[in-house]
This record gives sequence, structure tokens and C-alpha cells, in this order.
Amino acid sequence: MPSRSDITFFGAGPALLPTDVLEEAAKALLNYQDTGLGLAEHSHRSQLAADIISRAKADLASCLDIPDDYEILFTQGGGTGQFSATAYNFVGAWVSRKQQEIFGDIEGDPTDPKAIQQLKDAVDKDLKIDYLITGRWSQRASAEGERLFGPEHVNIAADSRETNGGKFGTIPDESTWKLSKDAALVYFCSNETVDGVEFPEFPKSLQPGPDGKGPIVVADMSSNILTKKIPVKNFSAIFFGAQKNLGPTGVTVVVIKRSFLPPITSQPSASLMRQLGLPIPPIIFQYETIAKHNSLYNTLSIFDVYVIGQVLRKLLQTYPNKVEGQQAISDKKAQLIYDAIEDFPEIYQVIPNKAVRSRVNICFRVTKGDDIEAAERAFLEEGIALGLTGLKGHRSQGGVRASNYNSVPFEGAEKLAKFIRAFATS
Repeated sequence: MPSRSDITFFGAGPALLPTDVLEEAAKALLNYQDTGLGLAEHSHRSQLAADIISRAKADLASCLDIPDDYEILFTQGGGTGQFSATAYNFVGAWVSRKQQEIFGDIEGDPTDPKAIQQLKDAVDKDLKIDYLITGRWSQRASAEGERLFGPEHVNIAADSRETNGGKFGTIPDESTWKLSKDAALVYFCSNETVDGVEFPEFPKSLQPGPDGKGPIVVADMSSNILTKKIPVKNFSAIFFGAQKNLGPTGVTVVVIKRSFLPPITSQPSASLMRQLGLPIPPIIFQYETIAKHNSLYNTLSIFDVYVIGQVLRKLLQTYPNKVEGQQAISDKKAQLIYDAIEDFPEIYQVIPNKAVRSRVNICFRVTKGDDIEAAERAFLEEGIALGLTGLKGHRSQGGVRASNYNSVPFEGAEKLAKFIRAFATS
């Protein structure tokens, strides 16, 4: 049986975690700070839990340079839950703005049927949720938006399949995007885990103007968070599952601008939303509720937040320049692997376009010989024999996928690159 040190795991998620973090977590799971109880047994209402949450928030803010006017929420439901939560909450914020525009500063819901009808007309005519579809996760997000609010309120501002033969693998030129005026939100997936497509930079057409105002931008960063510096101030919200670069499965983090939370912006009441023909969120997906209760409205896994905190602490201790230091290593590992692949164009084919290929999920096909499936099986089997595991591509994509997350050591990337070259010449 192989030991942990014999394996380099390139799985897409749940992903590899630092061994030293897991060793400390194992101790905490049995007896945390000599309390006689394991961390998973302590109440989420305890001061101990509050301290763990506060420290994790502070370290995440430090790693990502999150401005003071943003709130950090720990939630459940994964990225898929956030496809719903972001739509619910930002549509609610849009309705609040429209209500303010139409009725001014009023207390409670408007009761005049004519006033309600005026607001409903605005919803029917102007409410749009914009999506940039560049892979399977953004496609699923848009499908959830349609399921909740109806296709009449969803605008597909761009779909890479339309200019790429019906397949993902590119990001359409921004000049072709058809963005709505005053959309409730513009959603994009910063890195498509399945399809190996990553936005190389923040889109120019979504950047705020000189006055600081711009589109309301929401991004899913589940698979490339903490791998590069990001302009948090350009986003109204970002969300990411912990299970790629941050911790174990079970916690999803939302970083949201406080201007979308009470008392600055309050969600419309359930009764008003019903009168407008719009859905209301389950209370555990309501950002207002989560923020008000410090992410503890319902039982949060404090153990998982503790592991997240340990990962963040390790990053801060390893890189004095924080996420920029991790970005340099991530880029170097990715280049090492891509160089090996590209040196043998007759043996390997990178799936996405070079301009947008992911540094984090490296997707390629093995085209050695006449039988591609047999060649890829051989590649995967020989890789496993060398301790290179988790390389099988997503079931919908096939091929090979090397997930270059932060916990994959540089030596692991070197070992994979060496194997890629050796397999090509064998």
C-alpha cells in the first residue's frame, strides 16, 4: 500500500490538503486546546467557535487584500447553492433600488395597488440577470437563473459555444458581449474546472468607471481562489467552495460588498416579492440573515472553518507578499506542465484555446497512436504506478486533467512534467 508521501494527487476536488495542516487538524479533532473535546464536538455558539471564525475572516482578508467595506460569509450548499443565492439576493437588491426610484423614501411595502403595478411593470420590462457562459459551471448557473426567475429575466450576454463549433474552450471577445443595461448582476466563472478555461484578467467591459460605478459583477472563483491576486473592489460579490485551495468540502465562502446588506440595502419583504411574481430565498441563502448572525444562523462546521484558517495561516507564513507569492509558484508549476505537453504536439493536445487555458485545471488529450482511448488509459495507468493520481478528466469531457491547486508541491509538478515527456518518447 502506498503512503501519503508516495502520492501526488491532481484530483479536481475534493483536492489535496497540506499534510502538516491535516496532522494538526487530526489532533484538534481529538482534543482541541486541551479542552478534552474534539473541535467537531464544540458548540458553534461558543466563544471558541467565534474566535476561529474571526481569525479565519481576518486571515482571508489579509491574503486577498479584501477592502474594509466587504463582508465575509461562511455558508453551506456549495457553489451550486450560490447559483441560487446570488440570483435571489441580487434580484432582491435590484427590486429595492427600483422601489426607491419609483416611490422614494418610504416605510414598509407600498400599499397602493397602482404603485405596486408600476413596480411590477418595471420588473416585467427591465429585470435581467446577465450570464457569460464559458463552460459547464457557468452554463449551470444560467440554467438555475432561468429555473428560478424564468428565461424572460435571463440574458445570455455571451456563450463561447456559439463561436467554437458548439464546444467550450474559448472566451468570446468582449466586443461581442451583449450586456443588459442595469442588470441585477453579471455572472461569470473565473475558472471553469471541467473545461480548463480561465479568465486571464478582469474583463475590461465590466470595470468600474472613474466615479467608481459599474456593473454589479458576481464571480464564481471556486477553483482558482488564492492562486492569484484579484481586484476584489471590482466585484459586488465573489464566492468559492473551500474544497479546491482552502479546506475540506462543506463550507462555501461569500465575499460581498456591504452596500448590498442592511441597513444600507434591505431585501424586499416576502409579501412584496410575491405580489411582483418573484421567488424568495430560503432563509439560509439570504445574505442579510447570514451576515446578521456571523454565519451562525444554522449550525456551521467549525472544524472545517478551523482547517480553512490553518491553510490561510500557512499561506501567510510561507509568502510574506501573500497571494502574490503563491501566484508566482502556481504560474511556474503550470508553465512547467504546459511546456512538457507542448513539446510533443503529435502526442498531446491541449483542449482549450491557448489564450484562455487555465493555470489551475490543465486539460489535454493523449493522441499517441490510432486509439486515443487506449492511449489515455495507458497514460493514466502508468501515472498511477508512479504515484501520479487523480488525472482522469471529467466524465463529460474525457481526456486528462491535472488540477494544479496550491497544495500540489512544485516537486509534484516536476514529476508530472517528467512523466509526460517520458510517456511521449516511450
